[in-house]
Amino acid sequence: MLGSIFAILSAASFALNNATVRRGVVSGTPIQAMAVTVPLGVACFLPLVFLTGELFRLPQFPKTAVAWMAGLGALHFVFGRYCNFRANAVAGVNLTAPVVQLQIVVMMVLAVVVLHERCTALQMIGGVLILAGSLITQRAPARTAVVEAKGPALPVFAPRYLAGYLFASLAAIAYGSTPVMARFALENTGPLTGLLGGLISYVAATAVVSLTLVSSRVRQNVLAMSRGNARWFALSGVFVAAAQGFFFAAVSVAPVMLVMPLLQLSLAFRMLFSTWLNPAHEIVGPLVLAGVVISVVGALMVSIDTSLIVDFLAIPEPVARLLLWRV
Repeated sequence: MLGSIFAILSAASFALNNATVRRGVVSGTPIQAMAVTVPLGVACFLPLVFLTGELFRLPQFPKTAVAWMAGLGALHFVFGRYCNFRANAVAGVNLTAPVVQLQIVVMMVLAVVVLHERCTALQMIGGVLILAGSLITQRAPARTAVVEAKGPALPVFAPRYLAGYLFASLAAIAYGSTPVMARFALENTGPLTGLLGGLISYVAATAVVSLTLVSSRVRQNVLAMSRGNARWFALSGVFVAAAQGFFFAAVSVAPVMLVMPLLQLSLAFRMLFSTWLNPAHEIVGPLVLAGVVISVVGALMVSIDTSLIVDFLAIPEPVARLLLWRV
């Protein structure tokens, strides 16, 4: 029960992170968001690592594991996060979230190819459904103006589909690749060691972001950030750090096959929070809703153990054998 609560809180926190950063990039920039959210990750993880005593175990942390987690930080927290923020800025969370969810398909392919893990036919069907859900959202009509009762039509939000889906796809590749890197670094360790690994990743990501400030153009961009946008980006940084903390807490008390399906609720939470916080800057409609639902179903098929689904639904033996077939 406790693991389920932590997993749901993690999913909601990830969704709040996306919605708040979306609010910030309406008038701010992804670079400004990076300059705030990445260092905040260090500020959030450092006290946890210190209080748990993991910080004093850093000298015993294998150098290869440090290298893997540092690379993870650069790929996930810098490249992947920037692409995610950029996708949110140009196309909105509701349209791009199902595309970013393709990270599960990327992770599944890499798990088979790199880690030599097995993938069932049902999981492959789930991957197809995630892809189908992302394609359905692309058919949602653009909304370019809103009519107000006491005034003329005001321009609202015209999504840039090509750029949005391109950056969302790049984010999915980055996010789907990093779990494999984390597996190499943290295999056969405990959840508290995962906190230490997270701190290493955030420190490496902060170093990369700091290096970009050498460019005068980047510095001017960051210094032009408004106080209001800074608050939204700070909230986003806190929410994403909380989401990762809740995730570590969930997997420490519950099996991964319970936690991962519940994390897929983040898609539904994203639509709820993004529409609530950014009603004039999101695309909402039957096609977007259908795409999200199909993507969630596909994600559940990928993340839940296939034998559990087959047993729970009492699927006939011939069909069950087909769905349990593994690559």
